[in-house]
Amino acid sequence: MPLASSSDQIIRSAVLGAAGYSGAELCALLSANPYFSLDYAFASAGRTAEPLSNLYPRFTNAIDIMVEPWQDERISSLQVDVAFLALPHEASEAVTPLLLAAGIVVVDLSGAFRLKQAELYPKYYGYQHQHPQLLNDAVYCLMEWLHEAPGNLISVPGCYPTACSLALLPLIKADMLAKQCIPVINATSGVSGAGRKAALSTSFCEVGLNAYGFFGHRHRPEIEQNLGRKVVFTPHLGNFKRGILATSVVTLKPDVSPEQVKHAFTAAYQYKPLVRLLTQSPNVANVAGTPYCDIYWQQDGEQLVVVSAIDNLLKGAAAQAMQAANVRFNKPETSGLFSGVVA
Repeated sequence: MPLASSSDQIIRSAVLGAAGYSGAELCALLSANPYFSLDYAFASAGRTAEPLSNLYPRFTNAIDIMVEPWQDERISSLQVDVAFLALPHEASEAVTPLLLAAGIVVVDLSGAFRLKQAELYPKYYGYQHQHPQLLNDAVYCLMEWLHEAPGNLISVPGCYPTACSLALLPLIKADMLAKQCIPVINATSGVSGAGRKAALSTSFCEVGLNAYGFFGHRHRPEIEQNLGRKVVFTPHLGNFKRGILATSVVTLKPDVSPEQVKHAFTAAYQYKPLVRLLTQSPNVANVAGTPYCDIYWQQDGEQLVVVSAIDNLLKGAAAQAMQAANVRFNKPETSGLFSGVVA
């Protein structure tokens, strides 16, 4: 049975999908967070139990935990308050109701509960959602724009939507975009965004720079849900390890001044410690291994370009999940985010 949490109690946690990149980053962040303990780490059922440091040697002498094969039968014996799911979408959707029924808070990094419309899942995720009743229960935790307390089912935004939404929401909330404006977003991710499984199309030796997912990428409806308007979103795969650089082009209403644009961004993020407003265009090298989102913009009359950069595995996944869990359990929001073991 899960433990009841209190203000001074360590929050016990499990990571499902610990063998993947985002799951491993979560193990590092939880190990560095003084308010949480990493009690279990699981991988797929067909694997053999082995130390996390066998999978990721950088954790040698730093994180001492076994990665065990997962079986649903383990739920009844889990002594945890929260389970972090770094799993494929359908796997997360299947195990979430079982964990919730056991009284365990779920922080889901997949897309299983991000969209509020179940009918979008066949088109964008390729399967029929089996638990549509949970879509309204899930709290979508784009942390800098979170306006409700997280409940027992936390949906962590996707990496591309995080970068794009943080770039454009200040303008949209300030009602600065022209009525007919359709934001055009081009975003490039490093190869770690495709996961750890070997594939020729994402092999570092094969990747140059290419666009993919035209009009049908699963993150498009998530971005549109966040922004409340249609977008043209084109993702790209780049020849670098980790990070996302998103360039968003919009048309402003007439007479929106540079001072008003600056105020919109400043007002939105001046008290948000993980967003940095820059005076020069971001570089993914400067956010890799950090929980930050860096934002920069340039205006030419009614045209505005906003550039945002994040680490896809951290701000785009594990760090935002840690942020959400900190808030859910009434801990300092950025606890554990600056002392994890990252590459």
